[in-house]
Amino acid sequence: MPPLMLAYGALTIAIVCEVAGTAFLLKSEQFSRVVPTLAMAVFYAGSFFFLSQALRALPLSVAYAIWGGVGIILTAGVGVLVFRQPLDLPACIGIAMIVGGVVVVNGFSHAVSHG
Repeated sequence: MPPLMLAYGALTIAIVCEVAGTAFLLKSEQFSRVVPTLAMAVFYAGSFFFLSQALRALPLSVAYAIWGGVGIILTAGVGVLVFRQPLDLPACIGIAMIVGGVVVVNGFSHAVSHG
């Protein structure tokens, strides 16, 4: 499998782990619940591990922008769907801008090869 494909696979796993860790952060109730706190720590550690693997083939700036941007988008979705936390119009506009930024970085940036 090509290194760039492996890097994006690792980045995807890193993002999923980061979103899961953030969900468990909320469920930990300020670290007062042991199981969600431990789950949060495991998922965050997994996220950083897989992010470090993605950095073998992706520039830090590109990987971190995607990791952060997609993580924000998915975390907002989890907030709405799982925790019933509504988003107002400015939040939706901001998230759309993040999506646009991720698309520009992935589609048009010469900082990463797309081959």
